[in-house]
Amino acid sequence: MAGEKIELVMPPELADELGRIATALGIASREEAALIAIGQWVAQHRDRIEAADPAQRYFVNEALDALVAKQRK
Repeated sequence: MAGEKIELVMPPELADELGRIATALGIASREEAALIAIGQWVAQHRDRIEAADPAQRYFVNEALDALVAKQRK
């Protein structure tokens, strides 16, 4: 997999817990579990940012867009 390499230094307790959870979930390694966790964290915070900024919102239903615009007037 090509990409950016990031080196993380974490407390032993966190590394151990990450390994324990990876094993319990059938994830091959704690490194893979960390990559999954980072991806989920980024997605969660990206969603929060987009939700906080109305310009970033996407409404599938055009009628809903019209209703929201009408209420803002």
